[in-house]
Amino acid sequence: MDLFAPRHLLIILLIVLIVFGGKKLKSLGSDLGAAVRGFKKSMSDAENEDPKQIPGPPVKDAEFPEVAAQKPQGTEHKTGSSA
Repeated sequence: MDLFAPRHLLIILLIVLIVFGGKKLKSLGSDLGAAVRGFKKSMSDAENEDPKQIPGPPVKDAEFPEVAAQKPQGTEHKTGSSA
């Protein structure tokens, strides 16, 4: 017995139609179609763009590791009240 026989698919479709209703299925179908169109558009836009250089992680200085481990000045945030 085949699971995806046309008779079984019609029964499943009928159950889904009863559970969700016609309006809900129509809106789900249109939302799914819009999502697929948006995905295809973004994929084609990504193929047409020039690849940009993405900066990698910061490289530590091998000669002076203690200098590379220090935080740059000016990035410290002061919090609290002045009492």
